[in-house]
Amino acid sequence: MSKQNTFKSSVIGMQGNLLSFALKLTTDKEEAQDLVQDTTLKALNNEEKFVDNSNFKGWMLTIMRNIFINNYRKSVRENTMVDSSEDFHHLNLCQNSGLETPDGAYAVSEISQILAKFPADFRQPFSMHVAGYKYEEISEKLDMPLGTVKSRIFFTRKRLREILSDYR
Repeated sequence: MSKQNTFKSSVIGMQGNLLSFALKLTTDKEEAQDLVQDTTLKALNNEEKFVDNSNFKGWMLTIMRNIFINNYRKSVRENTMVDSSEDFHHLNLCQNSGLETPDGAYAVSEISQILAKFPADFRQPFSMHVAGYKYEEISEKLDMPLGTVKSRIFFTRKRLREILSDYR
């Protein structure tokens, strides 16, 4: 089997993991599928940049996370409206608030402020999980049992959903 076929097989074998990670990032099935497709295409187009004997799964998930972040930033830029008029009566006009999308509901800094209020024992594993660390890696780095890591991430996610539920 050639090196190129092995690489393509590895990319195809990652589809389930990519979809799972994409669903965590987007919380929307169609957006997640688009993200998987974009990630797969980018990986195949950049095969020469992959270094043998490195973490293939980590490489693929990093590509996905970067695409997600870039798309988010692009979305925020496109949805930002700057009014340079001096007619302040326009401020009272009913406008689309953007609250029907997760991107429009909160800026990253606002979510970070909410997370900052959580105890460090819950905030740190959750932040590492969102950054792409696996449960096992978090457990090792924080010297915490795997079950504790999983439950703290679960409870932090659940609490965030409760806090942010008013903004859906």
